[in-house]
Amino acid sequence: MSSIARDVTMPGPPRLEEVAEGVFAYVQPDGTWWINNTGFLVGARGVISVDSCSTERRTRAYLHAIASVTDRPVRTLVNTHHHGDHTFGNYLFAGATVVGHEGTREGALAWGKPFSAPIWTEVDWGEVELEPPFLTYREGVTLWVDDLRCEVRYVGSPAHTTNDSVVWIPDRGVLFCGDLLFNGGTPFLVQGSIAGAISVLEETVRPLGAATIVPGHGPVCGPEVIDRVLGYLRFVQETAAHGRAAGLTPLELATETDLGPYAELSDGERIVGNLHRAYAELDGAEPGAQIDLLAAMTDMVTFNGGKPLSCHA
Repeated sequence: MSSIARDVTMPGPPRLEEVAEGVFAYVQPDGTWWINNTGFLVGARGVISVDSCSTERRTRAYLHAIASVTDRPVRTLVNTHHHGDHTFGNYLFAGATVVGHEGTREGALAWGKPFSAPIWTEVDWGEVELEPPFLTYREGVTLWVDDLRCEVRYVGSPAHTTNDSVVWIPDRGVLFCGDLLFNGGTPFLVQGSIAGAISVLEETVRPLGAATIVPGHGPVCGPEVIDRVLGYLRFVQETAAHGRAAGLTPLELATETDLGPYAELSDGERIVGNLHRAYAELDGAEPGAQIDLLAAMTDMVTFNGGKPLSCHA
């Protein structure tokens, strides 16, 4: 599938796609900073939602899209990880049980409420209230939509974050993978692990054999996206190894790096944050170990000409 549109000044309207019987993806163009995908499953007694959105406006639009399909309530909301584009809208799902990994709850509380400056351009977040998962697991949990089995699985190690989960629907061959996969956008692993993400994609995600993948950002796709993301991750590792040997900082290295085929991906400044993570791993840091997030983000702004990163959420 082709990469997403690059007109970041005017993202297109969200679209609802029925990817299997009773299983819907809610795709929000253009998939750049804080503009994520969600999805839901419809049963006789209620709805399961996979993630919420970053702003009040976007989450209310998502709830309206659900209501256009069914009058059943959202009974369960699963968070694939703690980042705010997938969790800030949780509070608008009145009456729903919010489910997530233990680390997702911890991460959402640690991040706190949304902010824009000085990292991102100003966003109208709305009246966001923190609503982290209150039903948590360590390894996973099985949800049922009537007789359809939905397996919520922690991926086992740091990848995009330290607390990534997938929602796998084996009878439909559909995988909601959260931000383990970006389709048309630059992956971002500053709070996770480059090596861990490679391992998770090769050893956990690919073996599922999903025919349809709903990525965290970008158009619905097939398993071909796995190899594209793996190629980028290996590119980051190789680039970091050369830069480290040359004595360059992540920012210096990013400035000198030719992204080649990855230059077409949106949010290219993420190379800087990813190199910060790759350098830490070269220095022996464990996957998911805390690094200086503010330094990495500040370097990304510097790489962006000193301007806040464009966000159109």
